[in-house]
Amino acid sequence: MPYEVQGVVALSKGAPVSLETIIVPDPGPGEAVVDVQACGVCHTDLHYREGGINDEFPFLLGHEAAGVVSAIGEGVTNVAVGDYVILNWRAVCGQCRACTKGKPWYCFATHNAAQKMTLEDGTELSPALGIGAFAEKTLVHSGQCTKVDPAAKPEAAGLLGCGVMAGVGAAINTGGVGRGDTVAVFGCGGVGDAAIAGAKLAGAAKVIAVDIDDRKLEWAKGLGATHTVNSKETDAVAAIKELTGGFGVDVAIDAVGHPAVYQQAFDARDLAGTVVLVGVPNPTMEITLPLIDVFGRGGALKSSWYGDCLPSRDFPMLIDLYLQGRFDLDAFVSETIGIGDVEAAFEKMHHGDVLRSVVVFDK
Repeated sequence: MPYEVQGVVALSKGAPVSLETIIVPDPGPGEAVVDVQACGVCHTDLHYREGGINDEFPFLLGHEAAGVVSAIGEGVTNVAVGDYVILNWRAVCGQCRACTKGKPWYCFATHNAAQKMTLEDGTELSPALGIGAFAEKTLVHSGQCTKVDPAAKPEAAGLLGCGVMAGVGAAINTGGVGRGDTVAVFGCGGVGDAAIAGAKLAGAAKVIAVDIDDRKLEWAKGLGATHTVNSKETDAVAAIKELTGGFGVDVAIDAVGHPAVYQQAFDARDLAGTVVLVGVPNPTMEITLPLIDVFGRGGALKSSWYGDCLPSRDFPMLIDLYLQGRFDLDAFVSETIGIGDVEAAFEKMHHGDVLRSVVVFDK
């Protein structure tokens, strides 16, 4: 029997979000219904509201979520009713050319639920990143559910579903940060601070945080930055080279996604260093680099999509580190809010007042 729940919906481009009654169908083959316990307010949700992803309105927003599986469809074997899970938007198929090469984190045919959640009048909803978790219940493909230790608080655990995983993975998976490396992270929002935390986890000797906001630089220090640079007041490239004996860093991570920032990251890396782009650029943005520098400096220029993560591998590992006190997921939770406070949370995020506001559902 379908469920009627409250959910946060973007009905049209640029309009404030609204609370609507959502119809969640019973799970079909390969699907699961999850009782959402907490869901982070991510910049991607704001992009959906502003029409920056696509124009398939109305959107059911929310995707950084943790909760409990309450129903499963035919053929589901990876999770069971009662399992505590983090939702992900990379449910790998296991059959595409990336998966058969043994690189499932690049899967080109990821799964979403086949059925649609709807408004009361039957209007089909587009769930953000195939999840739609600003709702008391949501319908997903079972492969979007990653079982983790239920001791982890949902408001912290759910953040692995997007931004925190993107940042940590940019440092560890894409950037290959290792023991003793030097790292610079440009942009100290949620993703950038997660990259800083990931570099610390990987054993980096020096982690340099770069931003134009001193508040954010203070947050970065709390998550593992050993040095900070305010690039509004100081030449960031010169400062980074001074901190690294004149050489530059082993790994430079652009968590902003802007050509000027990417240029700084490119110029701030050492010979044979790596540049990682994890910030999402505007589709109109372009960059020009001297090809001789691309060749002559060696190394690698990489993009990191979802931190090149494999949820089944990375989520449980990071939750274990969190429960051991070695990875401070709680530090990313600036505030917990109710389901009716998402629009206000967007405003705080826009002004840089929070790392993450997290919607918590009372069960």
